[in-house]
Amino acid sequence: MATLERLMTQKPQQILDSNQIRSALESVRAYLSAPNNPDGRTPMERQAERDQRRIHVIETELKPLLKDFLSRTLNLAEFKTKIDGINRRHEFWGFKGSKGQMFFNMVFNVASGSVECDQEIKAAINIPMNEDVASRQINTFCSYVSRLGEHHLQSGGTKAGRPKPGSVPFFLSYFWQIQERDVWPVFYTTSVNTMTDMNLWVPTEEPATDYLTFKHIHEELGQLFTKETGKRFGLYEVEHVFWFWSKERTPLVGNTSAARETADANTTQGSTTPLTPETIIRLPESYVPPIIALLPRMARNEAILRDAAKASGTSLERAFEKSINAAFTVLGYETKLLGQGQGRVPDGQALNLDDSYGILWDAKVRADGYNMGTDDRAVKEYITTQSRDLRRLRNIYYLIVSSKFGDDHDDAIRSLKMETDVSEVCLVEADALVAMVEARMRSPREVSLGPDGLQRLFTVSGVLSADAVRENLL
Repeated sequence: MATLERLMTQKPQQILDSNQIRSALESVRAYLSAPNNPDGRTPMERQAERDQRRIHVIETELKPLLKDFLSRTLNLAEFKTKIDGINRRHEFWGFKGSKGQMFFNMVFNVASGSVECDQEIKAAINIPMNEDVASRQINTFCSYVSRLGEHHLQSGGTKAGRPKPGSVPFFLSYFWQIQERDVWPVFYTTSVNTMTDMNLWVPTEEPATDYLTFKHIHEELGQLFTKETGKRFGLYEVEHVFWFWSKERTPLVGNTSAARETADANTTQGSTTPLTPETIIRLPESYVPPIIALLPRMARNEAILRDAAKASGTSLERAFEKSINAAFTVLGYETKLLGQGQGRVPDGQALNLDDSYGILWDAKVRADGYNMGTDDRAVKEYITTQSRDLRRLRNIYYLIVSSKFGDDHDDAIRSLKMETDVSEVCLVEADALVAMVEARMRSPREVSLGPDGLQRLFTVSGVLSADAVRENLL
């Protein structure tokens, strides 16, 4: 491809030093040596199949749609709606999250779908001729978005309703990669965070500069991984390594059984003694406090945690409730732990008065997952009782937190929504709650409790996974 050859001539000098290269190689080796998933395929095999489906959607749906919009065959409102429809049917990019479709909607709504908005978006998402042009397009569109936001606030609009310039690199690079997928990486927040955690890069908060550095590191790692493994690593493949590392990052302690036992003992038995230097091989990267990080293991009813709870003078069920309450407290809600000793009530509540909604939640420790329907009558009774005190709020959400959930829950959810005051019923996997805390603590200014942040996770009934949290918030 002539365009690709032209852009490749712009390669910068090497960015990564020897320590960063060593860390990067560790990540790709972990990715390639990961065990098979339950379907019998390795993570790399699964991602390769996913990439083929992603490319098919690009070639058959997204490219033709983008061509129609840029050639003025399709107007901006129609383009926005059709892009949303494609990304809801094919969740390969996380575009329906806060920096994608939600940002698109905000720009369109604040600009009132004006001719200027149409022109600015066309100019911004058109494929850049080179990196200098890419930098100018990012800066120009950031300036436009900032002006829209200022006008929105001056007109009496809320801060939550204004589009944020920080979303621009993801938004534009999504469209650029549709047009040249081997040249322009999508500026995923997950990738940025993982690169930062691996000490490969420190973003400057200058959108254009950060995007180009992000691009150059992807290119450098693609060459490095290809040379190291003998397998081709393009932009997609480097992206997959970052995604894998973000979910399966090396723990604080080493991989030896002795180190793991030491970590378990210090973590689960209430010890206040820090890990000894001999067991620490990597500084902690997670923003999640230990009391919350253990939630997925508690939810799975692990024997070592049950024994640790008993040694601490409590039950694992009560410890699980306290940790969930801690998670909502850290997120910034006004919380109250209910549950044991207070009659037929939910285990806890979390309120966000600023955005007029409340959460009633229950905790279920289950090794094999939780199935709804066994205690529906009791749940309806105490939701009805508890929600009387929350009727001043615009929305009430009912959450069940457990390890995982069975498939047969639609009828139970429908019944709760019809017969109680709750707006939605969310079945929250424990690691999804951990992912919320990680996102909120890492980027508190970007991840709010309101409709542009955490609240949007609760507005659709059904199972809420960690991947869904990351897609919507990151």
